[in-house]
Amino acid sequence: MKLRALAGTWVAKVLFVLLILSFAVWGIEDMLRNIGRETAIARVDGQPPVELTEAQDSLRREVQRLQRATEGRFQVDGRIRPILAQQAVESLVIDRVVGREVNRMGVAVPDGAVRDYIWSIPGFQGADGRFSRLTFDNFLRQNDLTEDRLLQMLRADLARQQIFNAVRAGALVPPVAAQRLLAWQLESRSVNLVELRVADAPEPDAPTEAQLARFHENNADRFSRPELREVSVGLLNAAILVPQMEVSEREIEDAYAAHRARYETPERRRLLQALMTNEEAALRIAELWVGSADDAPVEAAVREAGGTWTDLGVVERGALPLPALATAGFALDANGVSTPVRTPFGWHVLHVTEIQAGATRALAEVREELRQEVAAEKAADAAFDRVNSIQDALAGGASVEEASQRYGMRVVAARIDAMGRNAEGQEVALPVPPAARRALFAEIFTTARGSAPRLHEGEFGFAAIEVKEVTPAALRPLAEVAEEVRAAFIADARRRHQEQRAAALLAATRAGRSLEDAAREAGVPIEAIGPFPRQPGQGNPVPREFLGPIFELRANETTMVPGPTSFAVAQLTGVTAADLSDQAEALATLRQEGAQAVAEDLETQFANALRARSDVRINARLLEQLGRE
Repeated sequence: MKLRALAGTWVAKVLFVLLILSFAVWGIEDMLRNIGRETAIARVDGQPPVELTEAQDSLRREVQRLQRATEGRFQVDGRIRPILAQQAVESLVIDRVVGREVNRMGVAVPDGAVRDYIWSIPGFQGADGRFSRLTFDNFLRQNDLTEDRLLQMLRADLARQQIFNAVRAGALVPPVAAQRLLAWQLESRSVNLVELRVADAPEPDAPTEAQLARFHENNADRFSRPELREVSVGLLNAAILVPQMEVSEREIEDAYAAHRARYETPERRRLLQALMTNEEAALRIAELWVGSADDAPVEAAVREAGGTWTDLGVVERGALPLPALATAGFALDANGVSTPVRTPFGWHVLHVTEIQAGATRALAEVREELRQEVAAEKAADAAFDRVNSIQDALAGGASVEEASQRYGMRVVAARIDAMGRNAEGQEVALPVPPAARRALFAEIFTTARGSAPRLHEGEFGFAAIEVKEVTPAALRPLAEVAEEVRAAFIADARRRHQEQRAAALLAATRAGRSLEDAAREAGVPIEAIGPFPRQPGQGNPVPREFLGPIFELRANETTMVPGPTSFAVAQLTGVTAADLSDQAEALATLRQEGAQAVAEDLETQFANALRARSDVRINARLLEQLGRE
């Protein structure tokens, strides 16, 4: 009764109000903190803002792409990251700008078009050429994407393609421009050439101890020990897990049934085709072909009648572009000729010159192959299943060794340099594919010493890295590398000698003498070479590194070109113009390639024009933050 009475007083009511307010403030604390705080790194009028998190994801994917493309050689440092950050944001801005134009023009992409596009992407197809859900899911995981997000991105990309294809449609290279460019490419040149090889230089005087010491110090990068890192690396990938996977006979049989088409070689036929403009002409060709033992007269008759003769090659039924042609071509006996077949392209007559029977590989032949594939799929799934547990263990303070022992990772403890060699210069064995070694070393050498180990994902699979000690690069004592320094000093002296002789020849030609006279006086051999093409290889007598400078010369001009093993001095003696009379195919190819380049340039200019007329605002503070992270 007393409590009920107390609850009705104004004091209790005030206390209840304060309690409610305190809970409300605690509940919306994060919202209150973010009031007035900008989270969009860029804004485009009429489009959703580019949030900082979206830019971070885009930057991370770009860095991963560059590392994959360079096999781990690409390193993001304080100079490169701001540039990549700006490019990532600008790419997202262009997406928004083009999206705005898509909306303005009312461009739509049906669901079926998105589905067909995904199924056509080669990277999502299995060994049987069909869409692989496992490959698709692995791609989503590796790129931190959800299926809905990827579908949204592809839908937007297909809509943009419709607009850009319209812009690119008008791209072409005029015939005159193609002729001049091809003439430039096929131009040949002749030169007088003096090549002074470093190996032919006389033996220099023996270096003194003082000279060796100075050379040793001045070329510290050549005689230093590389940075060494003592690391503990826990590795988890399919190759490590495959031996642990058990595969039943039922799973092998199911995999064989699912991929049966992969083991069936369809019947293939070699087909010749005559395409005529009317049925009467096609009937005459069919009659002639049936009674002819040689295809040459038939081909001549087709061309004389204004038709098209095509060797379709050895094809399977599904490779023929039209069902009517597939039915006709695969209904014939060997050496058979079809009756005319009508399609939207005209009247076709087919001739079978060869039949290759189909075949099927039995389960017994491919059992072990399938066992490995099923084990690899199960291993990939097992690796992803363990990832979250490993990350939680590392975040909870577990060492690499503890996490590895708990979740079946392979531990490698080593002292290595950035190329994966130990202190003795020997390659350290690692359970990763050879092509993935560089990517793993890149992660190791960007991990700070003493930092808490975390899980890295890459071509190597998953790796938990702990850097325990770092030995900086250091100049090795002269006594330890004396012979290396002596050999390098002598090689450098020989190279310097030939460089000076080449420079003297160049100076003589610039003083008005011919290279031939200057070489004769210097007692060095000279060779008249040419005409030779601009492209290296294919019997070109001039080394690749000399061609560029030579094709920049004017008449009688001379240049000096340093090479890895020699110095060359070349004087242009002649230019041979290209004969384009029989280059119709090359001109057509050049026009096609040039049109592609022009189309790409038009697309870029169109996107830039859309950006220029849009209201784009970049948050400089957040962009700077993105470039520092």
